[in-house]
Amino acid sequence: MYNIIGKRKYFYVFSGVLTVLSVISLSVWGLRYGLDFTGGTLMEVQNIRAQNEDIKSALVEAGIQDAVVTPTQNDSVLIRYGNSDDEKNKAVLAKLKEKFPDIQNTRLDYIGPSISAELKSKAIWALAVAVVGIAAYIAYAFRQVSRPVESWKYGVGAVVALVHDVLITVGIFSILGHFANIEIDTTFIAALLTILGFSVHDTIVVYDRTRENLLRSAAKEDFGETVNRSLNETMARSINTSLTVIITLLAIFIFGGESIKNFTLALLIGITFGTYSSIFVASALMVDWWKAQMKK
Repeated sequence: MYNIIGKRKYFYVFSGVLTVLSVISLSVWGLRYGLDFTGGTLMEVQNIRAQNEDIKSALVEAGIQDAVVTPTQNDSVLIRYGNSDDEKNKAVLAKLKEKFPDIQNTRLDYIGPSISAELKSKAIWALAVAVVGIAAYIAYAFRQVSRPVESWKYGVGAVVALVHDVLITVGIFSILGHFANIEIDTTFIAALLTILGFSVHDTIVVYDRTRENLLRSAAKEDFGETVNRSLNETMARSINTSLTVIITLLAIFIFGGESIKNFTLALLIGITFGTYSSIFVASALMVDWWKAQMKK
């Protein structure tokens, strides 16, 4: 049996370093918001066989300086830019057709500033409500094991693990946004909510085995030993379950379309760290909380 709890300080250091780096990245670079959050125009054109620089050059001639050009499949490109004026959009499309006569405009989306601000506010509220709801549910579900650690502390431990997972995922996307121009949109928020659900699922599996062992063993072993045994009993299940999901996500990331690539990447990052935090962080926090109680 692995002494996971005995090595928890190493896991804390690893998580702490990643969390601090994520906070620094967010503080220095922030996130690169997509049109959902900033407002602007998203145009998709097909049958365009040209280099990105040639397309950007044509856009500059049309008066668009901040365009982001992303190639997709079947000789198509997505063009994002901040301008949202209808006349300007027509001028852009006309210039592209002048330079590349065979193109076809297949998509033209516009999001105004007021809508983007509302989306950003709702996204924050969605994440906050999900985290608070998860904490309340776990505290209620584990009310039968209020000794030696109060049930509400299980909820707090799960929330700490969830914040860890989300913060690292957001931090990595901050770095990717700065160096690779990867933007976040509403699908990224959907990915974060999915990560919350998957991560708390893994955490509850460990917590539930801990509850069973506590009820079964009574006072025969201390809390740290019970948690360590529970982790060993559930670790293989948690890792195997996560691996099946990660393999599927990798297939989607490699062979899926451009429109869901960032969504899939966020899930890959979040689920990987969610599995890690469920095993090595959430339960370890309960043991440290218990040890602090014993010293009082």
